[in-house]
Amino acid sequence: MKKMSWEEFARSMGVEPQILENKEARLLKKFVMDLKFPTHCQGCQGLDLSNPNPVHHPSYELTPACNHDCIFCYSNVAVKLRKAPKPGYYGWNRPYAITVSQYGEPLMSPRIVEVNRMLRERFPEARLDLQTNGSLLTEELWSKLDFDLVMISLDAASREKHLMITNADTFENVVNALRIVGSDKSVRSIVRTIFMPGINDEDIPKIAELAASLGVDEMMLQPLTIHELNVERLKKAGLDFERAESIREYLKTAMEAKKYIDVRISGCQLAIYRTMDPLTLFSARRVARDVAPIVKRKRAEIEETCDGAFRLSVEGLSLEELASTLSALRIGYTMKNGTLRFKDGNAEVVVFKNGKVLIKGVGEEKAREIYSRYF
Repeated sequence: MKKMSWEEFARSMGVEPQILENKEARLLKKFVMDLKFPTHCQGCQGLDLSNPNPVHHPSYELTPACNHDCIFCYSNVAVKLRKAPKPGYYGWNRPYAITVSQYGEPLMSPRIVEVNRMLRERFPEARLDLQTNGSLLTEELWSKLDFDLVMISLDAASREKHLMITNADTFENVVNALRIVGSDKSVRSIVRTIFMPGINDEDIPKIAELAASLGVDEMMLQPLTIHELNVERLKKAGLDFERAESIREYLKTAMEAKKYIDVRISGCQLAIYRTMDPLTLFSARRVARDVAPIVKRKRAEIEETCDGAFRLSVEGLSLEELASTLSALRIGYTMKNGTLRFKDGNAEVVVFKNGKVLIKGVGEEKAREIYSRYF
C-alpha cells in the first residue's frame, strides 16, 4: 500500500490541505524560508542535502583546554572520553573557510597569533573564522589578530546566569569582547548562542538586544546537543528536555530574538527545515541526544623513522603546485629527479612525487606544524 503524504490524505477525506494548516505553522514556514544561512556556514558541505556524508569546514585545533566549564559543552565531553583532537590542521588544500577552533578555547594558546599568521599565509584565499568564548580577548590581543569572522559564545544575559552556565565569572569580559569585535567593521561579528529551554530561553532575546547595542552583526542561534556526560548537569540547571527537541520552540525563540538582531540558525538545520511543509515543521522533533563529538576530518598520520625523522603521505600532491607555493612565500627549494627539497628553520623537508614526505631535524609537534603550513 502506497504511503500517502498529508496533502493526499487530506484530499482523500475531501478537505483541502491549506485548511488543515494552522496560522502558527504557516508563520514558522515563512520565517524559515526568509532566513539567511549563517555567515559561518556559507561554503559548508552541510548545506548540500545531496551530499551523503558532509563534513564541516576544516579547523585548526590549538588546545582542548578551556577556562570555562559549560554545562552543555561537547569539548569537555571529548576530553573526558579521550576523543579530543590533538593540535594541528584538520582539513584539505584550498578550503573555503577554516575555523580556529572547534575544541577548547583558542585564546588560551600562546600560539594563537603565530597560527593565525601561518594560516593567512598558507591559505590566502580562505575565510578565517575565530570561535572563542571571548573572555580572554583584549584590545591589545585583537590588534595582533587577523580574522575575517569572529564568533563569541554568550548564553546568558546576566552575570549570575553566565556563572551558572559556564562556571566562570567572566560575563563582563565576554561583553567587552563583543564590544571590541562589534566596533571593528572590517570583520563579521557574531554572537553564538545555544538554545537551552528552561535555562536560557528567556535570556536569548536579551542577548540579541545586548549584542546589537554593541554593534555585533549577527546572532547564530544553535540547537542544543545533549551529550550523555552532561545530562545530570543540564537536568540540575533546569533544562526542559522535551522542549529542547522541539523545532517549533527553537524557531519561536529565534523569531523573538530577530526583533533585535540579524538572527540565523544552524545552516545544515535550515537546509532541512526548508524542505518541510508547514505542519511537519510545526510538529517535528529533532534528536538532541549524542554520545560524544568527533572530528570527521583526518589529521595527517605521521610515522617516526628509525633515525628520528618523520614520514607522512599527502594525497594528490603536486610538486609543481608546492614549488609555486614556496616561491610565493619566498622559500628557496631544489627540485630534481622527482624530488623537491627545502628548509624551514632547522627542518629539512624532502618531498617525493609519489606523495611521501620526510621531515628531518625537528620534533613531532614542529613536523605537524610544517605539514599544516605547506600541505
